[in-house]
Amino acid sequence: MSEPSTAYGDNPTLPALRRHFEDLRDGTHGGVEARADKEERFADTVVLLAPYARRVLAEIDRSLLEGTGRVDESGLCRTEDGGLAASWTLSWPEQRAAGVRPITLEAHFERGFHHPHLRGATVGEWPLNVFTDQQAAAEVCTMRAIAAADLHNLVFQRDYRLVPAITRPGPRDG
Repeated sequence: MSEPSTAYGDNPTLPALRRHFEDLRDGTHGGVEARADKEERFADTVVLLAPYARRVLAEIDRSLLEGTGRVDESGLCRTEDGGLAASWTLSWPEQRAAGVRPITLEAHFERGFHHPHLRGATVGEWPLNVFTDQQAAAEVCTMRAIAAADLHNLVFQRDYRLVPAITRPGPRDG
């Protein structure tokens, strides 16, 4: 799994995508083949991803929810299909009152999947091939895009009044 930095320019998502395709080609996940070993790798990935997921959600809380949000995390748990998942959610009073789902970052490794993926409450799949802190940090831009798309979709389900920074007077970010 070679990752020469010059091959990808300044796009940090491409090395992860390449790891994904290499794993599909090789029938592995991070160099391991057995499901139990892949799950162990996934558990390590969740630990690496956690501080970055919390950071991304805290950015949205600070910038758009005016600090009214609450970040929760599930920890690693078994899914109904026997896979594994961990999630980080950002909820806030307007979202709860509207009855829509919180902004969600979910790492999941479903039983029938070859390897883990990352998704939001309303946003589809992105491959999750993270094995080092540097690789986890590179996922920040992906998690920001997922969280922003989730918030957009939640507003689409209701309306702009879900976003405190839009409905309350205060300084605007240009």
